Amino acid sequence: MTTASFAVTPEEAGRRIDAAVASTLGVSRSTAAQWCTDGHVLLNGTATAKSRKVAPGDLVSVEAPEEDDPLEVRAEHVEAMGILAEDDDFVVIDKPVGVAAHPSPGWVGPTVVGALLAAGYTISTSGAPERQGIVHRLDVGTSGAMVVAKTERAYTALKRAFKERTPAKTYHALVQGLPDPLAGTIDAPIGRHPGHDWKFAVLEDGRDSVTHYQVLEAFGRASLVEVELETGRTHQIRVHFSALRHPCAGDQTYGADPRLAAALGLTRQWLHAHRLGFPHPVTGEWVQVESGYPQDLEHALEIMREGDLRY
Repeated sequence: MTTASFAVTPEEAGRRIDAAVASTLGVSRSTAAQWCTDGHVLLNGTATAKSRKVAPGDLVSVEAPEEDDPLEVRAEHVEAMGILAEDDDFVVIDKPVGVAAHPSPGWVGPTVVGALLAAGYTISTSGAPERQGIVHRLDVGTSGAMVVAKTERAYTALKRAFKERTPAKTYHALVQGLPDPLAGTIDAPIGRHPGHDWKFAVLEDGRDSVTHYQVLEAFGRASLVEVELETGRTHQIRVHFSALRHPCAGDQTYGADPRLAAALGLTRQWLHAHRLGFPHPVTGEWVQVESGYPQDLEHALEIMREGDLRY
């Protein structure tokens, strides 16, 4: 049995109860949702729907059976995954597109966890078995710098740092059109899309989400922007720029023009985790690494700079 109880913190307040259970207990969102549906999750002593929002001080209790078929971590070599920095406590990988952070229901492709195991790395076993060492994530369709904990002490320190928003996460994105103003802050709450559970949207009752940006290059039909995340919500950059009607090029999930994607040869959103900074989990010294653009994004940028778009 999985047995646990916790009081809702101010940070978790306003979230759906399945999301709060998932993040607090280190299980998948789908597992937490199923526990709610099956009556294994109590809110202040009463079974509740998975969509119920929690408030500060609410008591959440969980008593659920273990999954009969836990997610399998398959050791699988990923040739394109490079190493940007590492020591005895952490490793910063250069995650390629098409690789998930860890196994999840329905995902059959390669994962960061599996690739590190295949390469002979020993990583932290804290959290759910399929999420070994994972302290933050990048979308399958997003490339770039991502840190993984090797040791238990590093996992604890890095997990806390990301929860407290200490790391500096800088992304580069090619967005359609030209944002106005050329530099600014997008402060708009994000929650699950009411019509599509796998999408997110700007919602009045969503979680606070803050994105800072500045335009680096303007090409007319698109602009290269640098983005600093103050919060780290799922799909945050994609949702915020879509809400401004400047979706990431190639991101048809959030309204990008498929003609532009075809002209640029893009099969995914032009979004890259370019720079990552964080305090060393043991010494506290600042660690900062950069990831260069992968070939598909660099090629698209070259086409934009040449100005030879025809569609």
